[in-house]
Amino acid sequence: MSSYSYFAEFYDVLTLNVEYEKKAGYLSELFKKHGHTPGVTLDLACGTGSLTLELKKKGVDVFGADASTDMLSIAQQKAAENDMQILFLCQKMQELELYGAIDTCVCSLDSINHLTNTADVVSTFRHVAEYLADDGLFVFDCNTVYKHRCVLGDNCFIYDTDSVFCAWQNNYNERNNKVLITLDFFQPEGGKYIRFSEQFSERAYTREQMSEMLEDAGLVIEAVYDDMSFNEPKPESQREIYVVRKKQK
Repeated sequence: MSSYSYFAEFYDVLTLNVEYEKKAGYLSELFKKHGHTPGVTLDLACGTGSLTLELKKKGVDVFGADASTDMLSIAQQKAAENDMQILFLCQKMQELELYGAIDTCVCSLDSINHLTNTADVVSTFRHVAEYLADDGLFVFDCNTVYKHRCVLGDNCFIYDTDSVFCAWQNNYNERNNKVLITLDFFQPEGGKYIRFSEQFSERAYTREQMSEMLEDAGLVIEAVYDDMSFNEPKPESQREIYVVRKKQK
C-alpha cells in the first residue's frame, strides 16, 4: 500500500463531506443494537484520527493505528488541539501487534478495500481476532463490487477547494474488481500551482469472498448492513457494514 504522504496533507479537506460525528453516533447505536459495550476500542486504519476523536468525545476508551506516519502526525496534532490523550500506533493492518486484548475494533472508510490481495485481508482479520476478546465486536465497512464497477469504474472526478485542486482518475480491472486510483494535487503557491501525485489501488470483495476470509480467520458474520443504516444492503448499495464476532470455542 502507498504511505499516502501527499494524500495525508489534503485528506481532511477532500473528505469534508464525511460526517464523522454522525458515524460515531451510528456506531454507538450499532453497539447498543448488538448488546455490546465498546470497552477498549481500536480504530484500525484511523487515518488522520477524525473518527477516533469523535469516539473519544462519546466517552469511548479508544486508540488508533495506521500505517502512515503522515496521517498519524495530523491525528496527534488534532488530539492535542482538542486536549485529548489518545494513543496512536504506526502499524500496518496486516501486521497488527498490540500489548493486550481489545473489546472492540472498528475499521472505517473502506480501509479494507486498500488491501488488494486476499492474503493481506486474511492476515488483518487474523490479527484482529487474535487480540479481540471472546465477547468482542469487530465492525468494518467496505466498498461494494457495484461501486467499483458502476461508480468508480474508469471515471474521473474533480475536487476544487480553496487550498487544493485535485484530479482523481480511475482505471478499473473487472477481472478482480480492482481500481487503480491516481490523484494529482495542484496547490496554489505564489501565483502558480505546485503539483503532487499519489497512486494506490482498492479492491472490492464479494460477500462470499468476505465470508470465506473471515471464516479462515476464526471470525463469523453477525450482521451486514447498508451504509449508515440497519437495513439489508441493496444490489446497488455502494458501501456495506460488517458486524463480526470471534467464533466461540
